Amino acid sequence: MKPFELKYVAGQQGLLREALHNWGISKRTLASVKYGGGQITVNGKEVTVRHPLEPGDAVTVVFPLEELGKGLQAEKGDLKIVFEDDSLLIVDKPPLQNTIPSREHPSGSLANIVAKHFEENEIPATLHIATRLDRDTSGLVCIAKNRHIHHMLSIQQQEKKMSRRYEALVHGRVDHERFTITAPIGRKNSSIIEREVRADGQFAETEVRLLKVFSDFSHVQLKLNTGRTHQIRVHLAHINHPLVGDDLYGGSRELISRQALHCRELEMIHPVTGEALKFKSANREDMLSLIK
Repeated sequence: MKPFELKYVAGQQGLLREALHNWGISKRTLASVKYGGGQITVNGKEVTVRHPLEPGDAVTVVFPLEELGKGLQAEKGDLKIVFEDDSLLIVDKPPLQNTIPSREHPSGSLANIVAKHFEENEIPATLHIATRLDRDTSGLVCIAKNRHIHHMLSIQQQEKKMSRRYEALVHGRVDHERFTITAPIGRKNSSIIEREVRADGQFAETEVRLLKVFSDFSHVQLKLNTGRTHQIRVHLAHINHPLVGDDLYGGSRELISRQALHCRELEMIHPVTGEALKFKSANREDMLSLIK
């Protein structure tokens, strides 16, 4: 089983430690390399972070092998892979599937099935899910194959270099073609699951674009500018347009058996190559049948 590694070329003189920092490798990652069985070499020779670099030096960082969490059972299942390389796995999650196991659904989750994929392909990684979706929500999920890659993706999200667009069906007739919902979100005092808009909550912002109005509902596109738990669901309920099928936040299940929300597009920068990536996922049949 080959460990994950990254290769760099020094552009100027300086300590290796400074170059690694500039390449986005955190102190925590360096500690895991040093004490967890990893290795750093310059021109093929193992060195410490105090090694002086010259322009053109070839630096290789070999990351420690990772093990799957003991509580996660690898399971066979359907896995729709949109993109995969040594660093990333982008998959298209169906509705009514947990992203990770829960007490109510300990098996059959996306994480269980990805764990089996890693096992069968000898990928030495545990699960690093960068963009988690609710059980009912379908669409694109981004998974990192290494702790360092997960760290790089987290930075992208903080710097708003990763973008997700959703499509949804909401109750009522949305009046405006484009608008932004800016309202802080926090946990509801009476629930460990439910969230609500509240003054002491975390800043949250969702952009809304109207696609079409129907007699009983509206078809909208949504862009997350922050990533709070249940953000889309809470924000839409807050403006009295809850998701169709989202009975936790005031929606009805008369038209569809799950919340009508689909992660349709994912844009990001590849954390290793720097390439701009864009992925798309077709809407699910249950939502399409209502739109048609």
